[in-house]
Amino acid sequence: MGEVFAGRYELIDPIGRGGVGAVWRAWDHRRRRYVAAKVLQQSDAHTLLRFVREQALRIDHPHVLAPASWAADDDKVLFTMDLVAGGSLAHVIGDYGPLPPRFVCTLLDQLLSGLAAVHAEGVVHRDIKPANILLDVTGTGRPHLRLSDFGISMRKGEPRLTETNYVVGTPGYFAPEQMMGAEPDFPADLFAVGLVALYLLQGRKPDSRALIEYFLAHGTPGAPQGIPEPLWQVLAGLLQPDPQARFKTATGVRKALTAAVEMLPEAGPGEEPVEVFDQIGPCPPASARTARAPSPAAPAPVRVQRHPEEPQQPQQPLPTLSETGSFHLPPPPRQQPAPPPQPVAAPAPHPAAVTPLAAHTDPALAYVPTAAVPYEQASTRSYTAHAPRIPAQASPAAQSPAQRPGPPPKVAIPVLFVALICFAVGIWALTQT
Repeated sequence: MGEVFAGRYELIDPIGRGGVGAVWRAWDHRRRRYVAAKVLQQSDAHTLLRFVREQALRIDHPHVLAPASWAADDDKVLFTMDLVAGGSLAHVIGDYGPLPPRFVCTLLDQLLSGLAAVHAEGVVHRDIKPANILLDVTGTGRPHLRLSDFGISMRKGEPRLTETNYVVGTPGYFAPEQMMGAEPDFPADLFAVGLVALYLLQGRKPDSRALIEYFLAHGTPGAPQGIPEPLWQVLAGLLQPDPQARFKTATGVRKALTAAVEMLPEAGPGEEPVEVFDQIGPCPPASARTARAPSPAAPAPVRVQRHPEEPQQPQQPLPTLSETGSFHLPPPPRQQPAPPPQPVAAPAPHPAAVTPLAAHTDPALAYVPTAAVPYEQASTRSYTAHAPRIPAQASPAAQSPAQRPGPPPKVAIPVLFVALICFAVGIWALTQT
């Protein structure tokens, strides 16, 4: 059993590492599903403040992977989000190299859709790169992209956590104004989107410095090899060094991209489909059993041997990934019915009370067997016999009533004398009338 945070999140195995923390696959004991948990590694005030900002972000959008909940245990802090198992765009490029233009346009449209929702909340991401753009496991179907890692994002107008001459982000995906120390703004995110698009179309990280120098010296260059001209016109609007000449909103880029897709050539018959498969693998068996166990005191399953003619019950399917990458729990195993109790044999009678069957010569007295009655079907309940209680006979002395002694003579004689005087006075009074 792995480490449990706040009695709810059990850390199973590490699946990634970021700038301020490690990402673990964790089991949510309350919601009964797997989640991704980002655990803070450092505990200094600066890093903790960024961590608090990130976990406070709540954006509900299908193409945004924002924190869902958080927990703290002693000096450790984590927040959780949906488990996305398809890896990042860097994994896809590592497997396939340059991607087809139409497939790239689908990814860009989803990325811009999520980024528009982030910008609508007044948040600048500041770290858009292939490693922070994740994919759900969709196989060869339509890809599903999620924008993640808001560790250095900030809302417009919030105080900066870094010095003015210090740039935060990933080298190679900075906008020119970022490297000059300008305040973070939405066009800087759009410049990074253009660099990500070049990365997907060319299969290698673009040289942003050389690209900026060429734009400044010669203007917009022609479309690179392998990139259709309508798509390049959209990307050139994202890669303008001057933020005033660049696209202002992600929604505006989406409109231009939709018009460019209509002019792209159809995919050829020999084009290899891009498959997005599971990159993190199944849960370790021991941890999976621990996490899915209903309770520590649950009885072990009993293996029952079936009769050859009895139809075999279908096996329960193994847990699979849902659309958001979380595992569904299998239904609990069906318990086998308990075997009926065996009938208890009646005690054998005393030998003296048994009469041999051979001694009876009369056919009417012949022994006729009767059907055995199971013990559990008896109409009377079991009882415990006790010895009879006989009341004790009362003794003769106890039967006769006790005699009460009279008053002492010193009291009885004066009382009797006074009574006689009263009687005499009464007689005298009667004779005078």
